[in-house]
Amino acid sequence: MPIRQAHDFFIQWHLTERCNLRCSHCYQTGASSEELSLRDICSVIEEVDEMVRAWSEAYSLDFSPSFNITGGEPLLRSDLYEILAAIAGKGYGMYLLTNGTMIDREIAGCLADLGVNGVQISIEGPEAVHDAIRGKGSFSRSRAGIVRLLEQGHNVTLNATLSELNAESFMDIIGFASSLGVQRLGFSRLVPSGRGWQLINKALNRDAVRCLYEKIFSSRPNGLEIVTGDPIASQMSTPPVIMNHLPDSPSGGCAAGLSGLTLLPDGTITPCRRMPVPIGNVRTDSLREVWATSDVLDALRDRTRYKGKCGSCNRWSLCRGCRAIAYAWSQAESCGDILADDPQCFIEDYS
Repeated sequence: MPIRQAHDFFIQWHLTERCNLRCSHCYQTGASSEELSLRDICSVIEEVDEMVRAWSEAYSLDFSPSFNITGGEPLLRSDLYEILAAIAGKGYGMYLLTNGTMIDREIAGCLADLGVNGVQISIEGPEAVHDAIRGKGSFSRSRAGIVRLLEQGHNVTLNATLSELNAESFMDIIGFASSLGVQRLGFSRLVPSGRGWQLINKALNRDAVRCLYEKIFSSRPNGLEIVTGDPIASQMSTPPVIMNHLPDSPSGGCAAGLSGLTLLPDGTITPCRRMPVPIGNVRTDSLREVWATSDVLDALRDRTRYKGKCGSCNRWSLCRGCRAIAYAWSQAESCGDILADDPQCFIEDYS
């Protein structure tokens, strides 16, 4: 009997805009909003569970759902443990994205007891670089949080947002991560949105992105896995020989419209955590209906509607560029277009 592949589906949930840091590159604005109550949140968790079960029954497919819980700083929610317990009760994957500065032994232990599968902490470079981006003293507090998590047996991923501010320091982060014994190190590109808009001139150009990615993937850190959700980076390991056998429907790459949804603190639904394009609100809209009928999501899945290089690229089904970066850059040039091409892409001439 063949083994059925489990299809990933995630909810990236920003529980709050509140944060104890004010990072210069943050894609959020930090504006206050009416946060969903614990009761509302538990209701949405139930809805997600029902939606995934209905998909599984309707399409005879297995799904591997997960929740990425973040903020702002999610630890500022006084009911965070109750929220995590509600997710754990459904047996779904559960990951916490935090700046790490508030994690002490007690918090690290509680997260372990709740069954959190992994914790991601942002590290932007060595102490001076990190503190310049995230605030004085934040590096030492984040480092202490990482150590506490590792002591409690957590799977820890460090993550850096790459720009001219820290690109030259990324190899130092590899050494830092290895020295602490964390399991994974991730990276993403700066999205000039929210407060990060002011750093648009610090975004890496396509040649700098290519050079840095080649350096990253040529490194061989012992015991440390290098990971990224960047669809362009993932194409560097895709053999050109398969390019003539790809479907016209999306099968990988950018997750927007394909394998997940983002929920904002007030219940707003967006295609991606870094693309502020509302497509509904959980207070009034069915997640299942939004996923099936949203014009925005439909456009993201339709190759014929893409512009420029992304529209004509033979790797479209596996990549589609980063829609958040394409949207942010197109806003800078004229009006925002979720289907614009990715301005930092170098893949069309990569071999």
